Amino acid sequence: MAGQPIFILKEGSKRTRGRDAQSNNIMAAKAVAEAVRTTLGPKGMDKMLVDSMGDVVITNDGATILKEMDIEHPAAKMVVEVAKTQDDEVGDGTTSAAVVAGELLKKAEDLIEQEIHPTIIASGYRLAAEKAIEVLNSLAMSVDMSNRNLLVSIAETAMTGKGAEASKRLLSEIAVDAVTSVVDTNEKKKTVDRDNISVVKKVGGRVEDSELIKGMIIDKERIHANMPEKVKDAKLLLLNAAIELKDTEVDAEISITSPDQLQSFLDQEEQMLKKIVQKVIGSGANVVFCQKGIEDLAQHYLAKAGIFAIRRVKKSDMEKLARATGGKLITNMDEVTPEDLGYAGLVEEKKVGGDNMTFVTGCNNPKAVTILLRGGTEHVVDSITSALEDALRVVGVAIEDEKLVAGGGSPEVEVALRLQEYAATLEGREQLAVKAYAEALEVIPRTLAENAGLDPIDMLMELRSQHEKGMKTAGLDVYEGKVVDMWKNFVVEPLRVKTQVINAATESAVMILRIDDIIASTRAAPGPEEMGGMPPGMGGMPPGMGGMPPGMM
Repeated sequence: MAGQPIFILKEGSKRTRGRDAQSNNIMAAKAVAEAVRTTLGPKGMDKMLVDSMGDVVITNDGATILKEMDIEHPAAKMVVEVAKTQDDEVGDGTTSAAVVAGELLKKAEDLIEQEIHPTIIASGYRLAAEKAIEVLNSLAMSVDMSNRNLLVSIAETAMTGKGAEASKRLLSEIAVDAVTSVVDTNEKKKTVDRDNISVVKKVGGRVEDSELIKGMIIDKERIHANMPEKVKDAKLLLLNAAIELKDTEVDAEISITSPDQLQSFLDQEEQMLKKIVQKVIGSGANVVFCQKGIEDLAQHYLAKAGIFAIRRVKKSDMEKLARATGGKLITNMDEVTPEDLGYAGLVEEKKVGGDNMTFVTGCNNPKAVTILLRGGTEHVVDSITSALEDALRVVGVAIEDEKLVAGGGSPEVEVALRLQEYAATLEGREQLAVKAYAEALEVIPRTLAENAGLDPIDMLMELRSQHEKGMKTAGLDVYEGKVVDMWKNFVVEPLRVKTQVINAATESAVMILRIDDIIASTRAAPGPEEMGGMPPGMGGMPPGMGGMPPGMM
């Protein structure tokens, strides 16, 4: 047995360990952070992403960029996860989260080179993150839902630099009105369900033509040309059942021997359909939204009765219609009462961008609303939708948490200064990790300055000096190239955006740091069965070209 190698891993597996594994992981994570770094801030640039099918996405939203990039490296995927989590939790700050995670790893790499163990760095980073959250909470100011101007400022800050610059004010106001319409208050706690706000995109027109509909837009048209195009004071029946004759549960055959019998059979079918439609008319409804089908004959009777009807409406749209109009979803036609009907001031069919759509407006206190977005091209509409999504999520978070911090890199500089002071109180090597963490956070104001074409060192020095003088809300105005009071300039962000960046970036950086061994197994070569029964070596030839001994070419 002496000297015989012992194989533990499958042949072809790759193993990287120790310092190599760490630097390999850190390099991959830094590369991902660098990819999105230039998109940060109001003057950030956009990325054009072209997939294998040739579809183009133009965006500067960190989560979208990282989702569209086909990333292979496992450590790089962890940074993508950071941005994804940030997007799911808050909807904004995705680029910041990826950039901070990359910077934390970059600083950790310097410490590893100074022979500081990754476990100590991880422990220092965790201490720093706890302290950073504490400082952020002390910086936060309260916001009330009634302060509309402040909420509009939050939406504007989230939209800045995201392709919706020209109509930022209009879209921010739409976002605030939409979110405040769907707020639920339970036990003094406010919640915002983003699903109650529908966004309908239509190419054509200008961005300024976008509007908030206090009700619903259903992407369907009425089912019969004789039905009214417009119904005022609409009483809506929301049906989950089909207005058509049911098939029998068991297979049945009906034997018809004479034309009279056939006629009476058809008459009976007609009578049954008439009865169902009579129930609809009897309920007092003048508009019907049906989740399932409506038979042709029933359509005729409904049109005759002057009822506006739409069929095959999506389940999600039915639920939103119920919230918007105050109606109930009906499954059994026999149990409909006038109280089950929803109300809308107006239901009408309109042509938007070449398609007929149904607008349900004038609802009393709607708990579901729709935003109609317009734009010159598909890419413009997509870019505005992405910006508006961020604004909606951020305003929702601000209303739920009622806590805000200033923007423009101001909280990061303040937290960095407080962390430097905190590091001085620590003993041991964790002190170095906390200092590194403080320096890493300054990547945000530094990048904001770089992307705006300003001198990052001058700007950072100016920011630090203002914060040391006690001006906690001093941030970088990239348009003027000056350090100003962000709170007075109404550049504000929800506290949760910042705390989530700290938590997500720290956790992923610590996880990547603690990896010291990478074992990657390669895909096994296909066996003879998979290769159509051919033995190894092409077409049955022995190794070496065409049966020649090895080396002869």
